[in-house]
Order: sequence, then structure tokens, then C-alpha cells
Amino acid sequence: MISKTFLVTIMLIGFSHITVRAQKEKDNYTTLKTGILDLVNKHRAGMGLKPLKMNEVAEKAAEQHSHNMATKKIPFGHDGFDARMAGISKKLNGATGWAENVAMGPETAEQAVDMWLHSAGHKKNIEGDYNLTGIGIVKNANGDLYYTQIFVNKRN
Repeated sequence: MISKTFLVTIMLIGFSHITVRAQKEKDNYTTLKTGILDLVNKHRAGMGLKPLKMNEVAEKAAEQHSHNMATKKIPFGHDGFDARMAGISKKLNGATGWAENVAMGPETAEQAVDMWLHSAGHKKNIEGDYNLTGIGIVKNANGDLYYTQIFVNKRN
């Protein structure tokens, strides 16, 4: 017969493994987000544009959109864009413009940004008159990564 202590120990080890794996995945997403921001800002600098700064409000909206796409709550794309931007605008007094890039599949920041830079509409967003950004990355059950980058122009 298995003791309760043994079962609790096994459960804690299992939970600890899940927690470590979740933390490692979160760290990977942080690295991806930082990489995307660095590459986008490097491109913008080459165009004589000011760098984008991460913004928590835009980041939360981007994360939620990526989650909704990854879980098939909405189709891949820009469904709900106007509502997302209205929500950001309410929270960021002085927001005067916004745009959004999405991607599915790239495994590195370089692949995601390269894909966007080879698409006229996405490139236009990267090079637009924006000063804030938020990036959200979520993995679906099949292991596919969904990306959202939101761009915001906010008067200071």
C-alpha cells in the first residue's frame, strides 16, 4: 500500500516539474519579446526613427489577442482590433494612433521580424509613427506560437 506521504511527495515533485517548465517557457517568451523589440528598434534606427518602448497596457492586450488566437476563441488575424484599440486608448490617455502585427509559427524573434519586414503592411506598421509597443506570445496545444505586436502613438 502506498503511503500518503509518498503520494504527496510525488504530487509535489510533479507540481514542481510543471512549475519549472512553466517558468522556463515564460523566460523563453520574455527572450523572444526582447528579441523582437530589439530587432524592430534596430530596423527603426536604420530608418532614422525613434525606438519603441514596451508598454504594459499594450502588452496585456497583445498577450490576450495571442491567447485568443492560440485557443481558437477567434480565428488567426485581427478580429476585435477596434475593440482592443479602444480599450488601450481608454487606459492610455493621449493615444492618437495604433496598429497591430500578428504571426503564427515562427520559432525565433528573427523569423518573426523578418516575416513582418517582408510584408508591406506589417513593415509599414513597424516603420510607423509610434512610440509604444506591446508584444504577446502564446503557444497552442500543438506547440505553434502565436505572436501579436501592438503599436501605439501616445502624446507625452
